[in-house]
Amino acid sequence: MQLLLNLDVPDLPAAVAFYQQALGLSVGRRLFDGTVVEMLGAAVPLYLLCKAAATQACPEAQVLRDYRRHWMPLHLDLVVDDLDAALVRAIAAGARQEGDIHEYDWGRLVTLSDPFGHGLCFVQWRGEGYDLVTIHRGEIDAQN
Repeated sequence: MQLLLNLDVPDLPAAVAFYQQALGLSVGRRLFDGTVVEMLGAAVPLYLLCKAAATQACPEAQVLRDYRRHWMPLHLDLVVDDLDAALVRAIAAGARQEGDIHEYDWGRLVTLSDPFGHGLCFVQWRGEGYDLVTIHRGEIDAQN
């Protein structure tokens, strides 16, 4: 199975510039008459889809696109080698930091949003990362 990540944005050139500057992604292909740009450099390709604000996002649910800061249960967690440097770079490109940097046994985390209202987290592993907090299969069975 292949995973593709699609992200609606109201301003395609601004989104391309943000994801190049903030995350170091590069332009792959321009698709569908230039309304979609493939961004490469992460483990999964990111497709920026030009969709105007207030257009219908989901006809069945009668939901309109809204690019003010919003919450959704799916967001991007980006693993970075140097959280402080990544945060400075992202803010300079237009991201908004939405809280302090949090320190954990497994690493560091900070929440942000891109200029289009999408939530992001930067994660910097410490030691073995999430492996430090892994619940083993037998422990999961015991909890259920």
